[in-house]
Amino acid sequence: MYCIKTEIPQEICDIDDELKAIYHSKDTVCIWVLKTRDDRNRFLEETAGMLKDERERHFESFYN
Repeated sequence: MYCIKTEIPQEICDIDDELKAIYHSKDTVCIWVLKTRDDRNRFLEETAGMLKDERERHFESFYN
């Protein structure tokens, strides 16, 4: 397990973890919040292997 200490805003902490999709790269951590657990699971399946920019575009096109 790797832990990176940072301050996460409370409003993000308050969101059900099953609605969050988390992506990280060498210098970025992204948290996408989806409306349902099924949406989150589908988003993870659809974006497997995508880079951050591709995931962002996919989220904007289909989930925002």
